[in-house]
Amino acid sequence: MGFWHYLFIRAALVYLVYTALLGTLFYLFPGLVGPFRPSHVHAGLVGFFLQMVMGVAYWMMPRPGGLRQDRLEGITFVLLNAGLLLRLVLEPLSLSGHAGLRPWLGVSGVLQVLATLVFAHAMGRRVLTAEMLRRLREERERRGG
Repeated sequence: MGFWHYLFIRAALVYLVYTALLGTLFYLFPGLVGPFRPSHVHAGLVGFFLQMVMGVAYWMMPRPGGLRQDRLEGITFVLLNAGLLLRLVLEPLSLSGHAGLRPWLGVSGVLQVLATLVFAHAMGRRVLTAEMLRRLREERERRGG
């Protein structure tokens, strides 16, 4: 397991624990539900689920021709988590009456969309048909590798 795969999966587990603790706090302090519900859902779906999927996909998806994508993995991780943390901090404040933070929530969304686009690009380079794999193999053999 590579460095970025490790970070994706560890971060996903941190968000899982965060959502479990926050969900428990909702029962103890019902007043928290209003401002924290959207970010609670987002932490679970993006922070835990999507991040786990991305980490496992980067780790386990085939690497045609020994493809290395460390840079794309790092960019995805940084963009996703920067956007997610920005949202988790600012959204409850915004919902509590700090309307001036809304543009920053837009920035958070843009960061997460960019992370998703980088991930889709990276995975697109790994999804190959049998014919494409055959051509890659033949090309590598012609080069003597």
